Amino acid sequence: MDLRDKKVLVVGLGKTGEAVADFLIKRGARVKISEKKTATELGDRVASWTGRGAEVEAGGHRLASFLDADLIIPSPGIPPLPEFRAAREKGIPLLSEIELAYRFLNGTIVGITGTNGKSTTTTLVHKILKDAGRKAFLAGNIGTPLVSFADRSRTDHIYVTEISSFQLEYIETFRAKVAAFLNVSQNHLDWHGGFEDYFASKIKLVTGLDWSGQAVLNRDDAPVWGLKERTSAGVFGFSRRRPLRRGCFVRDGWVVVREGRDVRVLPVTDVKLPGLHNLENVLAAVMTGHLLGASPGRMRASVRAFRGLEHRLERVLTVRGVEFVNDSKATTVDAALKALASFDRPIVLVLGGKDKGSDFAPLRRIVKSKVRQVVLVGAAKEKIRAALAGVVPMDEAGSFSEVVPKAFAAARRGDVVLLAPACTSWDMFANFEERGRTFKRDVGKLALKIRGRRR
Repeated sequence: MDLRDKKVLVVGLGKTGEAVADFLIKRGARVKISEKKTATELGDRVASWTGRGAEVEAGGHRLASFLDADLIIPSPGIPPLPEFRAAREKGIPLLSEIELAYRFLNGTIVGITGTNGKSTTTTLVHKILKDAGRKAFLAGNIGTPLVSFADRSRTDHIYVTEISSFQLEYIETFRAKVAAFLNVSQNHLDWHGGFEDYFASKIKLVTGLDWSGQAVLNRDDAPVWGLKERTSAGVFGFSRRRPLRRGCFVRDGWVVVREGRDVRVLPVTDVKLPGLHNLENVLAAVMTGHLLGASPGRMRASVRAFRGLEHRLERVLTVRGVEFVNDSKATTVDAALKALASFDRPIVLVLGGKDKGSDFAPLRRIVKSKVRQVVLVGAAKEKIRAALAGVVPMDEAGSFSEVVPKAFAAARRGDVVLLAPACTSWDMFANFEERGRTFKRDVGKLALKIRGRRR
């Protein structure tokens, strides 16, 4: 793919957009960046890119820029703009960043997708491979954009890549060597328009594999397991509920890999991550590590040492017998359900944020059985209130700063205050990380205030 003197429009100047622009400029492309933020909001970044020869179009997207391009690279999460449709009608290709990277990358790509658990599984696979002595790199939605590795990539490198539906929407030839599909439930319906379109984007990671590839599929998730009939790759399952002919599963309290023979990898009790969903993530990671040559002993040590990620069922502090847990990454209803299932104590649950077109009614049953009170916050609070009406007492925080005090006031000694919002953070924060760190900071302030009263 020759990019020299090609007019390439990069849509969005986030982390991925900047990595793409950098790559294109080095390849001699004529780069224009289209960004909805104003030049004032972008600040010095405008001058830094114009100084490198790129044109920056700030303050909104202009149709003429799309129709004048030879190639368009949208950043992940940029909504399906009408300008995209107009460009496609004119025959102008749209390629995702991972597709661009794939056309220049040496080495092996491990792709991991699913509605929930991607970041945890991707990080654990990377750790397993690094601990096994492989030249593995964390890439994609969780780490460094894949395209950033292209110029220094080598055939013995392994790129463990978290891949979202946004990234898969605009692929053509992209193909992983090993593709893990963890689970699927409703997500990003505001972006895709419906579950069918969302799922259609996700499955490209598996259906695009050829005979030399390997698919790791969740045997306990019917839509995901059904993909075994739609791929040319070798299929390996993972299951916490049943033994498999070929795959990774739980038997007699052990994580077992079966490929011709059974190999015990580690006792389930050695998995330190809370929740059955995290056990599934471990099974997927162990199966993937096995396919890439990691030994059972190395994987055992890696899993035992792995304590999970920030903002994923992260224990913050215990204040007067009330434990605060930060699961800000629970941006879907399904993720919130799994978070709730991880505790056997009464819960004060913090819900709300920006809705992604979700149906909150599936929360009713588990909220009724586990939750003492719900604290609502953010743009989706009225929709959630209606969905949970009559199930549980609910309080409302006028701002996020009220969440921790209200939740603590509702909790009793021995309870858990759980931030598992079932929504994105974009109505109040830049991302879920900022939301989670704000929650932790507010918990810290509460603890200091209470300590001060004791003196």
